[in-house]
Order: sequence, then structure tokens, then C-alpha cells
Amino acid sequence: MSQPVQVYISIGSNIDREHYVSAALDALAERFGELAVSSVYESEAVGFDGAPFLNLVVGIRTAMPVAELSRLFKRLEEENGRRRNVARFSPRTLDLDILTYGDSAGSIAGVELPRGEILKNAFVLQPLAEIAPDDVHPVSGLSYGALWRAYRSDQKLWVVPFRWRGQVISPRPDSVQ
Repeated sequence: MSQPVQVYISIGSNIDREHYVSAALDALAERFGELAVSSVYESEAVGFDGAPFLNLVVGIRTAMPVAELSRLFKRLEEENGRRRNVARFSPRTLDLDILTYGDSAGSIAGVELPRGEILKNAFVLQPLAEIAPDDVHPVSGLSYGALWRAYRSDQKLWVVPFRWRGQVISPRPDSVQ
């Protein structure tokens, strides 16, 4: 068994959002134990007209290989009503994406690491910078905090109140704003 690595995962939903985000957090906590959880952000749909999304980033430590993680996340999405026979840019109950896997870079088991969305989408970079400001993007060599401070886009997102398992997830007093 290989050594555990730090993995960051994006979670998104724009159908019954609170329910499916909570279900994802429950499933991840059950499987991986302690989670590093960002604030929950609301953002407009990107790439299509649709209801706003809830997005957040979760950090886990695991020795599970990338291929197995990817299969697990696809299964969790499907168990939570995700349909695969629809347009790529369309409403969804649950979207789970591996953002980083340690300092891996390149295509691993069909998963491009680090995920390109980190550098493109505020709804990925801002919550990642919130929970891992000093971690370094394995390709750019810059910290997520520095990448967020330098980020320029007209994408709008905002922290929204969110509770999970009776605890306030957001807003957090240490949120990156």
C-alpha cells in the first residue's frame, strides 16, 4: 500500500443543492474520516443557463489510487441521481471532481491532474485557496493563495450560509474574500 497523499475534491450541485452537498460530505466523511471543508459558495452556472450552483472544496488524505477514487466519485454521483445521458453543461444533482492528487501532474488513469478548472474557475480556486492557501499548484509552482490573489475574471461567487451535521460550515471567520 502506498503512502497517503493530500487530495482536493470539488463538490458542486444546482439541483436540490443543500441535500446533495450534504450527502456528498456524509459519504466522503464516512469513507475518508476527517475532512478539510471550505466555505460553501454560490455561483452562477458557467457554460449554460441554469440555476445557481453551490460549490466547495474538500481535502482528504488517502492512499487510494486515482483510478479507484475516480470510480468511487462516479458511483457516488450516480447514487445521488446524476444522469450521464445529458449535455456536458447542464444542471446536476452532484458533481465530484479530483482537483489534485498530491503533487501529481499529467494524465493518470484518464484523470488530468491537476484539474484545469483550478486556474480557470473562481468557484474552484477560491475555496481551494481558502483551505490550502500555502499548498503549491504542481504545474505553476505558485501557492493557491497567490493564484487566488492574482486571479482576474468576471465570474461572480459569494459565500452562503451552510450547516452540515449541526455545524456551521459557512460563513467561516477565516474565509478568503
